[in-house]
Amino acid sequence: MKSHASVLSLILFFALHCGAAPGCMPEELFDGLYKAPADFSRLLQKAEGGDREAQFRVGLAYDQGVGVKRDYIQAADWYRKSADSGNPGAQNNLAGLYSRGLGVPQSDVEALRWYMRAAAVGSPAAQNNLGFMYAEGRGVSRNDETAVFWYRKAARKDYPGAETNLGVMYSVGRGVPLDVTQAMKWYHKAVKKDFAPAEFELGQMYFHGAGVRQDFAEAIRWFRRAAAHGSAFAQSQLGYAYSHGRGVRQDYAQAEKWYRLAAASGSEMARRNLAAVLARIYGDPSESAGRAPESLAGSSPMGSSNPDMSALDHGLLSGRFALLDREGPHE
Repeated sequence: MKSHASVLSLILFFALHCGAAPGCMPEELFDGLYKAPADFSRLLQKAEGGDREAQFRVGLAYDQGVGVKRDYIQAADWYRKSADSGNPGAQNNLAGLYSRGLGVPQSDVEALRWYMRAAAVGSPAAQNNLGFMYAEGRGVSRNDETAVFWYRKAARKDYPGAETNLGVMYSVGRGVPLDVTQAMKWYHKAVKKDFAPAEFELGQMYFHGAGVRQDFAEAIRWFRRAAAHGSAFAQSQLGYAYSHGRGVRQDYAQAEKWYRLAAASGSEMARRNLAAVLARIYGDPSESAGRAPESLAGSSPMGSSNPDMSALDHGLLSGRFALLDREGPHE
C-alpha cells in the first residue's frame, strides 16, 4: 500500500465556515452560520453595559463582517472584553486572531494562552485548536502525544475537526501507533456530520491506496461529497480525476469545471492546473502551460518524513488545512 498522502493533515478549527480554499492561510470554521443581529444597536448597547455574551456577539459580527463592516481591531477588542469575563468562545476566537495576526500583533504564545484558558473549561473548539498548536509546535515545543490528548478530549464531545485530526494522526502514526483501522473509524465519525475535510481524507485513502485497497470509484464518491460541502481540495481532485480519467471517463470540460470551482475558492494549485487543462483544450503557443504537469492535491506525504508541511489549512489540509488553520470565529 502507498503511504498516506494528506493535504489536510491537522485542522485548526475555530467556528463558522469561511471556505475551504487552500490559499486562505489561517482558516477558521464555524460550528454554525452566524446571522446578522436583528438589532445591532441594541446588541451593542448591551455589550457596552458589560453583558459578556453580547460582547462576544459584537466581536463575532465585526470578525465576520455580518451586519457591520468587517473590522478585526474591533473584533479583537470586543472578544477581549468578553474573554476577560470568562466567555470560552471569545477566548477561542481571540486566540484565533492572535494566531493569524488579525487586529492584534501575531503571537503564537498569546494564541496558546487563550486556547488554554478556553480548553480548560471544556470548549471543544479550543481543545482541538490547542491540539493543533502542540502538533505544529506553535508557541510551544512540538509534542504529538499532547496533541492527541487534546484531540481526544474534543472528539469525546463529537467535534468533527478533532475526529478528523485523530484520523490523520493514526493514518501517519504521529502520537499514536500507525493504525489505518483507527484512522478510518475517526474519519467515519466525522463524515456522519457531513464534515468535508474527513470526506476528503477518506477519498485520499482510496485514491492512493493508503492502507486500503486502491479504489478510484470509491475515492470519487467521497471527493464528490466533500466538494458538495465546499472543499476546494476535493474540487481540485475531481478536476484531476477527470483530466486523467481516474475513476471517471476522461473529460476535459468536467476537469475545467472542477478546477474553476476550486480556483474560485482561492486554490493556487487549482489555478495552475486549470491553465494546463485550458492549454490542452484550446492550445496556447505563447505559454508552456499545456506541457506543465498537473499537481495532485495531497500528493506530498505529511509526517515525520516531511515535518515542515503545514496542514489543512489548513485546513484541515485539512484546508488549506497540509495542516488546517482556518478563518472564522467559533460561535
